[in-house]
Amino acid sequence: MKLQPDTIRGPSISGYGPGWVAVNGEKISSSIVISATGAQFDWNCARFEDLQSSHFAQLAGLDAELVIFGSGERIRFPQAQWLQALYARRIGLETMDTQAACRTYNFLAGEGRRVVAALLL
Repeated sequence: MKLQPDTIRGPSISGYGPGWVAVNGEKISSSIVISATGAQFDWNCARFEDLQSSHFAQLAGLDAELVIFGSGERIRFPQAQWLQALYARRIGLETMDTQAACRTYNFLAGEGRRVVAALLL
């Protein structure tokens, strides 16, 4: 049996800590969206209390089958009305703390899944 490591074609999360993530080795300290299909951009939302439905509507425009929502240092679930754009496009959403979201994103992206990580830092 030949073992080979999974490779991620798009951006990968190479490290994380309180208030930061490293994407392909670049340390980032603001909320960010990362897509396994190659998209990466600032998510203009500094904290959970700033979230609105427009933040999730922005994610619905990406070619994703699943959004991993990293809600910060602890798990906080988005309001149902914020997720209508995702539901309309039949895009799944999983909520977890940001560090768990980083690990899950890398795992799923390594499997070739069309996954997006939306991370609050």
